[in-house]
Amino acid sequence: MKIITWNVNWIRAVAKKGFKDFVKQENPDILCIQETKAFEDQFLKDKNLWELQWYKYIWHAWERAWYAWTAIFYKEDIKVINLKNNFDNIEHFYADWRVTEIEFEYKWEKVVLFNWYFPNWWTRADWTEMVSYKLDFYNHLIDYSRKIKRQWKHIIITWDFNICHTEIDIARPKQNQNSIWFLPVEREKIWELINDWNLDVFRYFYPDKKDVYSWWSYRAGARERNVWWRIDYFVVDKEFIKYIDDIKYMTDIMWSDHCPVELKLK
Repeated sequence: MKIITWNVNWIRAVAKKGFKDFVKQENPDILCIQETKAFEDQFLKDKNLWELQWYKYIWHAWERAWYAWTAIFYKEDIKVINLKNNFDNIEHFYADWRVTEIEFEYKWEKVVLFNWYFPNWWTRADWTEMVSYKLDFYNHLIDYSRKIKRQWKHIIITWDFNICHTEIDIARPKQNQNSIWFLPVEREKIWELINDWNLDVFRYFYPDKKDVYSWWSYRAGARERNVWWRIDYFVVDKEFIKYIDDIKYMTDIMWSDHCPVELKLK
């Protein structure tokens, strides 16, 4: 099984650059998208996208355009148990439309895949302050993941974290000690999540690998110089790691400010 996650930073933009061909070539069983920035009817009408309808999908979008929307595409042969696009019915998170979730069967195990777009550092669309909201979001994620584990289900969490985890995941750690996305209070939340029952898959397989990033600024030739941050992850519970074959950052795909990340299951 292959799962790909990608913050496309507007799905209709990457559609014009070959998104459909990318999906056909890579042929993921599950495709998780963040920042679709498109209504579902726009997706269905877009001539560059409509052929993706050989996948089933769950779409999360609101009436507010240009915000945090997510979607999951999945093949028909996936043994789906449940689909969700809310966060335990917590209204102030649901209103930002950040959450899509699929529960499926894999090797006779129940797996819950979270595809979430995590809060950024600037103000929300309703102009409220973001940092405390972001930390609250993580607190609920940690509690929610524990709740799923208590149900004897495996978890796969994928997202644009909008937090850089460790110093090896950022090109200029010393210069960014006081930067949003790398603040100690933010990084503590990642440690709390990963040190609980869960593993950062990439660091499990490649603990010392340097210069692997997933997001680059459009400014100052950051992509060409490979100077930026790893903020897109796959996290799984510790018992599920035995099913993981490999993980790859697809840095040659240039159509967004983020690159896709591929997770291969055995």
